[in-house]
Amino acid sequence: MTAKSAAAAAQATVYGYPRQGAQRELKKAVEGYWKGRIGADALKEIAEGLRRANWQQLADAGVHEVPTGDFSYYDHVLDTSVMVGAVPARHRAAVEADTLDGYFAMARGNQDVAPLEMTKWFDTNYHYLVPELGPDTVFAADSAKQVAELKEALAFGHTARPVLVGPVTYLLLAKPAPGVAPDFEPLTLLDRLLPVYAEVLADLRAAGAEWVQLDEPALVQDRTPAELNATARAYRDLGALPDRPKLLVASYFDRLGEALPVLAKAPVDGLALDFTGAAAANLDDLAAVGGLPGKRLVAGVVDGRNVWINDFEKSLSVLGTLLGLADRVDVAASCSLLHVPLDAAAERDIEPQILRWLAFARQKTTEIVTLARGLARGTGAIAAELAANRADLASRAGSPITHDPAVRARAAAITDADGRRSAPYEARAAAQRDRLGLPLLPTTTIGSFPQTAELRTARADLRAGRIGAAAYEERIEAEIQEVLAFQEKAGIDVLVHGEPERNDMVQYFAEQLSGYLATQHGWVQSYGTRYVRPPVLAGDISRPEPMTVRWTSYAQSLTDRPVKGMLTGPVTMLAWSFVRDDQPLGDTARQVALALRDEVDDLEAAGTSVIQVDEPALRETLPLRAAGHAAYLEWATESFRLSTGGVRPDTQIHTHMCYAEFGDIVRAIDDLDADVISLEAARSHMQVARELAEHGYPREAGPGVYDIHSPRVPSAEEAASLLRKGLEAIPARRLWVNPDCGLKTRGWPETRASLENLVAAARTVRAELPES
Repeated sequence: MTAKSAAAAAQATVYGYPRQGAQRELKKAVEGYWKGRIGADALKEIAEGLRRANWQQLADAGVHEVPTGDFSYYDHVLDTSVMVGAVPARHRAAVEADTLDGYFAMARGNQDVAPLEMTKWFDTNYHYLVPELGPDTVFAADSAKQVAELKEALAFGHTARPVLVGPVTYLLLAKPAPGVAPDFEPLTLLDRLLPVYAEVLADLRAAGAEWVQLDEPALVQDRTPAELNATARAYRDLGALPDRPKLLVASYFDRLGEALPVLAKAPVDGLALDFTGAAAANLDDLAAVGGLPGKRLVAGVVDGRNVWINDFEKSLSVLGTLLGLADRVDVAASCSLLHVPLDAAAERDIEPQILRWLAFARQKTTEIVTLARGLARGTGAIAAELAANRADLASRAGSPITHDPAVRARAAAITDADGRRSAPYEARAAAQRDRLGLPLLPTTTIGSFPQTAELRTARADLRAGRIGAAAYEERIEAEIQEVLAFQEKAGIDVLVHGEPERNDMVQYFAEQLSGYLATQHGWVQSYGTRYVRPPVLAGDISRPEPMTVRWTSYAQSLTDRPVKGMLTGPVTMLAWSFVRDDQPLGDTARQVALALRDEVDDLEAAGTSVIQVDEPALRETLPLRAAGHAAYLEWATESFRLSTGGVRPDTQIHTHMCYAEFGDIVRAIDDLDADVISLEAARSHMQVARELAEHGYPREAGPGVYDIHSPRVPSAEEAASLLRKGLEAIPARRLWVNPDCGLKTRGWPETRASLENLVAAARTVRAELPES
């Protein structure tokens, strides 16, 4: 096919779409099912309606080929585990008794069984359920979900392409099951897994699939020769299957690199590549391997992870170059649109001109269709769209929102001394012990307490004007009083005020910082039924006035025990926002760090002795390729130290991280120079404590003993057992006792019981110590 005919054939497609619905109908339905308010049939009916609406929206916008199989009640990697029969032994009875309840038991656990481990999906804020595999794992195909959803789409007249997690990525994401040797490599199961994928592909072909997409994002990471050889073998075998659908192998989030020639040579029918951000290098890499003659190329030129409008002229230039490198070029977003909100048009509180800078999933779909039309018919066919796009890009570039001279001058004046504490850790630790007077194995929580319906109603009433500020503040004060009274009665050593005034750990601060935009309907799935509204980091950042001092000081006035000040760190403020794409991330991080430094200093001046600056996103924002790690960690750790470096030695700085792989950033955790770090450890059985010990981490740490992402209440003995494991790696004088994460999503009954058990565990183990 010539470049001209490839252009004429250009079509629009997407890899996936937001699942929740315009009003988060899926979240409400799933939680309603958990609470017994609706039955399984009602849940399935709502899910079918949401899938149907998504497909119709895509088709109405002009998308030629809609995805199927991307919809999930909880997580698409968990769906893949079900599809290949990788159900852990502890969950099999629940799955056999009731498929749906068993599925949710794997996701959330119950009082009888712990859930699968959860961690971040590459460098995004989406969480997936980690497959548990071992040498005895027996795979078995179950394509019912994938086939049913394909048939649904076909029945409504859509051209549909099923989307599956590819076999190599699935195994590379997996971990050894409990009891399996930790050095077991799940990729050794590839030959056992491929026949199962072959069976699923055959089922989809029989159901009417012309194309099937196999997502292999793990291949954009640094991969060993053995892993690349396994990839070649996998797609050699799948490509050789008789009577199979056409195979489209997709990668995203970064350049494909050394895996590109492997897949370019494989007997598959097409590749889907990301051409945004760092992945723009795929263009030169593709030319270097001689293109994809005889293959389809799906070009991800619209950023599927951020909310800024596309630069049409730049994208058309890339697409024009690609026309000479493949048999057919189609247009798509860089990845699934799962990672952006649904519809910018729903935002009524953002200035109309600024709103024109933003593109959520529906707007990105329109951009994809426009670019496909321009590629197929020429720029004359989209002249009006090109003119409007140029005007909107110019409006943003010239806006005073994006350039604040005072902020830039302050950032330019930063010195190395600004990011260093005035005393080394050992001196600080002694001063803090004298000031705080804490016991061995001190207990604390991570920050948030349950956000009740009454609290959410109070915030909604305040926004709607149904109550005034005074009535709202009375409600918050009453909640703080209750939270503190419970903690004191339970025996917790370092208290928190519970954050009842906060809607979200990033949004709350973004709404008080200049340069951020908040959305009303910009919901994005974080995990399961947990949705967040990432704010939009639109311009230069500053702090007009204190953000947390009022509530922290009020809480401290009610108790003699230390109350932690609670802030969200600069890296997480970036990672869980939609960041500006017109300057380096490190520059933006320094601006946020300076704003937080002002807040830290004000908290200390108000008498706060313990200040926690959370950085749960430090690991997830790590570039996917090792070549980018050093530069990222340099500005990331610098920004944290910049936010905390001005306090006195006897003020204790905490930080917190959760649900990520920490082994490869332990040195960076050390470089933060925090006095205490709390980390997720319950689901991973204290793995992080061992990693800290192997690194020789010299400061205090609190590996979590209570998994707050499950509704189950851990017994005191279970928490004590985990605590004893922690003591094998971290000495008692440096070990804290805390949950894995904040308690915002938990109910009060389970929170009370779990924290009481946590304190009892600490007392039990404390009594076993020779120092006690």
